[in-house]
Amino acid sequence: MQAVAFKPKQATKQATVVYDVQDLNLWYGKTHALKNVTLQLKEKQVTAIIGPSGCGKSTFLKTLNLMTRMEPSIRLAGDIYYRGAQLLSSKMDMTTLCKDVGMVFQKPNPFPKSIFENVAYGPRIHGVRKKAMLTAIVEESLRDAFLWDEVKDRLHAPALGLSGGQQQRLCIARALATKPEVLLLDEPTSALDPLSTRKIEELILALKQKYTIIIVTHNMQQARRISDETAFFYMGELVESGPTAKLFTTPAQKRTEDYVSGQFG
Repeated sequence: MQAVAFKPKQATKQATVVYDVQDLNLWYGKTHALKNVTLQLKEKQVTAIIGPSGCGKSTFLKTLNLMTRMEPSIRLAGDIYYRGAQLLSSKMDMTTLCKDVGMVFQKPNPFPKSIFENVAYGPRIHGVRKKAMLTAIVEESLRDAFLWDEVKDRLHAPALGLSGGQQQRLCIARALATKPEVLLLDEPTSALDPLSTRKIEELILALKQKYTIIIVTHNMQQARRISDETAFFYMGELVESGPTAKLFTTPAQKRTEDYVSGQFG
């Protein structure tokens, strides 16, 4: 069946839910990796996904832009609605979805191109050809990623010459260049030093004014510092979710209390 253009429903002023995940199950072959996950992710908030290694955090994150659908061994069941549109429909246009949902990975992965070309890559793919427009997009994206002042005089230098923290902010700028609504961040500071981590956290807090952000993190203090909502996963199940302050201070589930207090994980 030929893919059709992705046309999410128009959000009303009252609508705050961007993703509505209902009874999501995912199998890697015979391994049941996500089990009956039901979760709503809200607009212009930071949602932290926490839990021990192997609990399904990154797998869940990758279902939100359908990266998992590209694996032939993976089977999905349930519903994922993005702005009211069913993502698991065979009619979903992946190209448009990837434009609307940006993703940044654990390790910085700039292209072996210039700083400018890294950021301009996405807009070029989506049809932007005019140099003046590309230049404006690159500057805006680098400013939004708190990187412009550090690189404005060397835009045509190799991106791989940047420090690790700068490379990660460049990857965020690259994601922002397509004007997404959502940013998916998979442990974006785990490979960075404390100073670079702080800059990324400050950036995330600024970006939530414009974007919906879902971040996978192993760092409990980071989740408390930057997130509005937190979801705790354990062995493929969503154990508990809710406002971050409440989940960390008065969790409803004993497993959540044990995890956030450092008794396991």
